[in-house]
Amino acid sequence: MEKRSSPNPEVIRNMFSKVAANYDRGNNILSMGIHHLWRKKLVNWSGALPGQKVLDCATGTGDLAIEFMKTVGPSGEVLGTDFCTEMLLTAPQKASERGLEIHFEQADVTQLQYADNSFDICSISFGIRNVADPIIALQEMARVTKPGGVVMILEFGQVQIPVFGPLYNFYSEKVLPKLGGLITGQGEAYEYLQKSSSAFPCRNEFIELMAASKGFSSMEYIPLTGGVAYIYKGVVK
Repeated sequence: MEKRSSPNPEVIRNMFSKVAANYDRGNNILSMGIHHLWRKKLVNWSGALPGQKVLDCATGTGDLAIEFMKTVGPSGEVLGTDFCTEMLLTAPQKASERGLEIHFEQADVTQLQYADNSFDICSISFGIRNVADPIIALQEMARVTKPGGVVMILEFGQVQIPVFGPLYNFYSEKVLPKLGGLITGQGEAYEYLQKSSSAFPCRNEFIELMAASKGFSSMEYIPLTGGVAYIYKGVVK
């Protein structure tokens, strides 16, 4: 695994503001839609129930917030947040088109403006690797979650399966950045996606980050699509 350097928040914000308009189109083409299945699996594994309150950090265009809202229902509440306002522009309309009432607002996962023990579930998908200090982000997510509640993380990792691993690495290193650039006009963003994913801690190394945050009584993970991505679950102390 490559050595990871801490992302610069302003560089990340600027990058996502430029890619926001074509973000969904790029995701759907590059992942062949499988990222929606990953999010459904996260919601299912979270144990979300009707009536619960959920905070989705780095919600982007709202896909994970929408999946949670389908589960918690009208008696529940989902708040979707992102530190890049441009990424949030299409989220309210997407939710409304599905007949779902979700509130979206700007928030930085490393400095959440919510009271302790406010949510039953706190989640982040494909965002934790973009923060300058993942441990602080995990501490904040645990802080705003009720004891016994869960923090759910969906993030890319590194594939270790023979044959599939090298094939996927070729796709992510050689094909994905060029294709992403053609779709969105922002090739640098997809070069960053590949490099950040190849360097970000996954499996037990990410569990160690969760443990270092000291916010969880138990932590576990499951691989997705051979290790292309992982879901992590932490039960809050």
